[in-house]
Amino acid sequence: MSRSHDPEDRERAADTASGTGEASDRRGTGRRLTLGTVFDPRENALNLIRLLLALFVIVWHAFPLTGAQILADPVHQLVSRLSVDGFFAISGFLIVSSWLRHPRWGAFLRARALRIFPAFWVCLVVTAGVFAPLAVLMRSATFPDGFASEAVSYVWRNMLLRISQFGIAGTPAGVPEAGVWNGALWTLFWEFSCYLAVLAVGLVGLLRRRLTVPALFVATLSAVLLTSYGPVTNGTAVVGARLGLMFAAGAVMHRYRDTIPVGRSPLLAAGAIVLLATWLPEYSPLAALPLAYLVIALGALGKHRRLRIGQDLSYGVYIYGFPVQQLLATAGAGAWGVPAFAVVSVISTLPLAAASWFLVEKPALRLKAPTRRIQTVQDSAVRGLGS
Repeated sequence: MSRSHDPEDRERAADTASGTGEASDRRGTGRRLTLGTVFDPRENALNLIRLLLALFVIVWHAFPLTGAQILADPVHQLVSRLSVDGFFAISGFLIVSSWLRHPRWGAFLRARALRIFPAFWVCLVVTAGVFAPLAVLMRSATFPDGFASEAVSYVWRNMLLRISQFGIAGTPAGVPEAGVWNGALWTLFWEFSCYLAVLAVGLVGLLRRRLTVPALFVATLSAVLLTSYGPVTNGTAVVGARLGLMFAAGAVMHRYRDTIPVGRSPLLAAGAIVLLATWLPEYSPLAALPLAYLVIALGALGKHRRLRIGQDLSYGVYIYGFPVQQLLATAGAGAWGVPAFAVVSVISTLPLAAASWFLVEKPALRLKAPTRRIQTVQDSAVRGLGS
C-alpha cells in the first residue's frame, strides 16, 4: 500500500489542511475544541506537568521515608499512584505519536535509549560513588568490608533497568526504609518495556490500524481486572498490568485526539471521576482514561510562555529524589516532619536534576539525530516516574 493511501497519513494530511496540525484555536469559527486542535508539540506545558508530577513523587516519598503514614485509603491510593500513572499516560500519548510521525525502528529505539539510559547510568554511579560513601561517613569513620565491590555490583547489576540490588553494603542504614537507595527506579523497566511494545506493534504495521489502540486498552484493562479482582496475584503481573493500562490510556488519547473535547466541563468531570475512583480497591480501571485526559489536556492547554518550560528537569528530579531523601534521612532530617522534610528534599534535588539535564540528558539527546535539531517535547517523554 502506498503512503498516500495510509490512513494515518490521510489523517495527518487532513490535519494540515484544516490547521489542526498547528493547534489552531476554533473559538473564532464556533467549532468545538478537541485535544487534536489544542495540542501543539512546540507550545504546551507537558514539561511543567511532568515536573510537577516528579516533585509530587518526592512529596509522597516523604511519608514512608520519615516513617509517617497516610491513614485514609482513598488519599493513600491517590497520593501514591497519581504521579507514576500520570507519567505513563503522557508517555503513551507522546511515544505513539513519535512512532507514527517517524516510523523508523533504528531512530525510534536510539531516541528512546538515549532518553532513558545515560542519565540512569550516571545516577547509579553517583549513588554508588557519592551517596553511599557519604551515608557511611555520617554513621561511621570506617567503610565495611566489601563496600567497594558492592558499589560496583550496584551499578553493574542494575544497569539494564531491572533493579536487582537495592542497597550497598548495608547502606542506607538507620532509616525507615533501610537497604534501599532508590525506590523510584523500578518503574523505568516498565517504561522502556512499553516503548518496546510500541516498537513491536508498529513494526508489524498494526499501530496504524483503527482498532489496535482500543484493543490494547481493553487487553490491559482486562489484565488489571484479573490482577485486582480476579485470580491472578503475581506481583509482577499486577504492576505490569497497571502501568500498561495507563500507557494504553495515553495512547487512546492520541488515537481519538480529534474527537475528544477539551474544555472546563470535561476537565472537571474527569477530575471528579478520578477522585471517586480512589474509593475503589483498585482505582485504575475507572480512572485510567480520565486521568490520562487530565494530564494531557492540561498540558495541551498550557500555551502561555510562562507555562512552557524549555528545560525538562522532570527525569532528573525523579531519579535523584529518592537517594537525596535517603541521605537526608540518614542525617536525621526525618525528625523534622513530613512538610519540612519534603521541602528540603525538593530544594536539595533540583540542583542535581538541573545538572543531569544540562550535563547528561541534553547532550545525549543531541545524539538522537546528529543531522537534525533536537526534537520537541514529543521526543522527551520519561518514564515513569514512579514511586
